[in-house]
Amino acid sequence: MDTYQRFPLTIVKGKGCWVWDEKGKRYLDAVAGIATCSLGHSDNALRRSLNKQLNKIQHVSNLYHIPEQEALASWLVNHSCADKAFFCNSGAEANEAAIKLARKYAHSKRGINKPVILSAKASFHGRTLGALSATGQSNYHKGFEPLVEGFDYFSFNDFESFETLIKRIEVNGPRVAAVLIEPIQIEGGLNIGDTTFFQQLKEKCLKKKILLIFDEVQTGMGRCGYWWGYERLGIEPDAFTIAKGLGGGHAIGALMVKQHANLFEPGDHASTFGGNPFACTAGLTVATEIERRNLITQVNRRGDELKKGLQKIVHDFPKHIKCSRGTGLIQGLVLHEDTNLTAPAFAKAALQEQLLLVGAGSKVIRIVPPLVVKANEINQLLKKIEATFRKHI
Repeated sequence: MDTYQRFPLTIVKGKGCWVWDEKGKRYLDAVAGIATCSLGHSDNALRRSLNKQLNKIQHVSNLYHIPEQEALASWLVNHSCADKAFFCNSGAEANEAAIKLARKYAHSKRGINKPVILSAKASFHGRTLGALSATGQSNYHKGFEPLVEGFDYFSFNDFESFETLIKRIEVNGPRVAAVLIEPIQIEGGLNIGDTTFFQQLKEKCLKKKILLIFDEVQTGMGRCGYWWGYERLGIEPDAFTIAKGLGGGHAIGALMVKQHANLFEPGDHASTFGGNPFACTAGLTVATEIERRNLITQVNRRGDELKKGLQKIVHDFPKHIKCSRGTGLIQGLVLHEDTNLTAPAFAKAALQEQLLLVGAGSKVIRIVPPLVVKANEINQLLKKIEATFRKHI
């Protein structure tokens, strides 16, 4: 179906931070499957572990105990604030599970009949109908109304907006069940969460017994320079969702919860493919390899190099670029609103310099290379961005 405006490129193989088209031309990949290929392409450790798993078993179902699933759940619990995991296949599915959890929490723990979940304007939580309804961008809603009821939106990093919204909704009594929020709004334009705002948000949620749920689908698994985006903010959510970078390019997602939010019972929620041996082997391999190779330290080093280089590009091309922003290996260039240049147009032009980029909205050029990117590859990436501005824009 015609659901993608595809780039004029056919990718047939990859290795590390590089991919090749069918004609043998090589491209530097700063998209990484949209922040998904944490270990890059065709990683040796991931290939070995998945080949080994295929020789054992690839799928049963959650009707039975799955050792690979239990091993990945243990790793995630031991490396986060969570106590339990529910596995699914994508970020949208993880957020759908979080939405159901929030509603069950409202009904069973707080006696709320018509619960409301709050999310931020400019947020993005997925394409399925519940996750789409939680997404605070009307351009994603158009044509798919009526949305799922029970959602409302406040301004990101604006605590006054958050408090005002709660007062309006709860004028006749408690109704807010949960807050679903990204520590960094990525699809919304790489908006970095403000520490003070998030700490105020946490305090308010504790006071009012509102579940605080983080969407860590794109920020988790080391990409922002920490294992999890909440660590950068100095707070812990009651639950968080992960996907993308967890599988290193293979389909897996998870809802992670603290014990007090561990409310699902048999029959409440399920997934046929979620947590199967193959996907969980991918997830555990990615996790242990990030740890073994000390990649989070490398993410911060490469991120600092990338940030410094992007700041120079901002200085050199003030006509087109407003600023750079981001952290770790989630970074980008913010284009001026009054320029005709868009992020998708720039990404298409960058193909001529054999560079893969993607937008974060129409005016932010997103840069999310694999976590294994090397210093010399960061330098090449920056040179290719600069060349695109000089030669093609």
